[in-house]
Amino acid sequence: MLSYGRQLIEDDDVAAVTAVLRGDFLTTGPTVERFEKAFAECCGARHAVACANGTAALHLASLALGFGEGDHVVVPAVTFLATANAQRFVGAEVIFADVDPESGVMTPDHLAAAVAGAGNRRIKAVFPVPLGGQAVNRRAIAVIADRIGAAVVEDACHALGSELDEGDTTPARAGDCRHAAMATFSFHPVKTIAMGEGGAITTNSSDLDARLRRLRNHGMIREPSLFEKGGVGFDTDGKPAPWAYEMSEPGYNYRASDIACALGLSQLGKLDRFVERRRMLTEAYDRLLVPLQDRLRPVRRLPGNRPCLHLYVVLIDFKRLGRMRGEVMRALASRGISTQVHYIPVCHQPYYRERYGPAHVPGADAYYARCLTLPLHAGMDEGDVARVVDALAGVLT
Repeated sequence: MLSYGRQLIEDDDVAAVTAVLRGDFLTTGPTVERFEKAFAECCGARHAVACANGTAALHLASLALGFGEGDHVVVPAVTFLATANAQRFVGAEVIFADVDPESGVMTPDHLAAAVAGAGNRRIKAVFPVPLGGQAVNRRAIAVIADRIGAAVVEDACHALGSELDEGDTTPARAGDCRHAAMATFSFHPVKTIAMGEGGAITTNSSDLDARLRRLRNHGMIREPSLFEKGGVGFDTDGKPAPWAYEMSEPGYNYRASDIACALGLSQLGKLDRFVERRRMLTEAYDRLLVPLQDRLRPVRRLPGNRPCLHLYVVLIDFKRLGRMRGEVMRALASRGISTQVHYIPVCHQPYYRERYGPAHVPGADAYYARCLTLPLHAGMDEGDVARVVDALAGVLT
């Protein structure tokens, strides 16, 4: 079965993990620090904080910004559940913005409409999502957010390796935080690099970096210079106790292990190769799907983007073709082709529908009704793309 996404693990990845297993530190060791340094450099950010997974990254970002009850956060209707759920973890409410029906991405116009519709509700942040790897107009999003005093946190879990021409000397990179307080990443096996489970947050703020590190480790601090004067961090002689730690606020155990970071570091060394392979496969799809343009088309490509696509999504008017999407997916599966749907609009999930009532998101609904994700991962070659296209042609005839 040709999966829609999967990891590519090679012998040197196995060797990197094995070396950690035979070493002194399985967690909270030097491999975590090496991965963080390498990842920050890769994204062009000052800091990177590794954590347990992409959902933990989103939660930590919301915690670090101090969201709570009475606060509201704008999230695109088309995204994975975690982008919205992380706001509820901290007690904030979610405002769902509509998206472009041809790309699934929340544009600045959609954000502006969501802000206008929010009335007097206090919007503390905006979480744009480069769906499938296509970056939004980050500068325009930041201008709108700044106007209402809201932070920007980019949910870049799909976007590692993507670039955007913003008119600067060098292209912007996903995670560089030029126009955001933070950016979050996932290293799930279907993403561009894999850690099994793993995530990271990038930021250019030293204060946010320090707070994120505390929050991912129970809220603990061990630096004597930060201890409360006369507090539990000092021995009876008034000197900092060698065993001491202090906690000024609760945190979580959201650490990433050295085992996972060894895999992540090894995979990161192959990022350029993985990006080029995904771009080659994307070009092959674009070319080979042209004869099927009367039945489907790839999602709209956004201007200025040089993406590393995490997902290759096509739009199919199933109703016009007289075919059910599930029927098409089952027929492809019978030919050894695994497909997926990204995503059901989060605002239509029972929890959010019950909390906020029915949502009016025509763009998201139009996108969702037609989208189908085709296989795309670094283990594929152009022959695999041809196989997928041939199967599609046969199923949609």
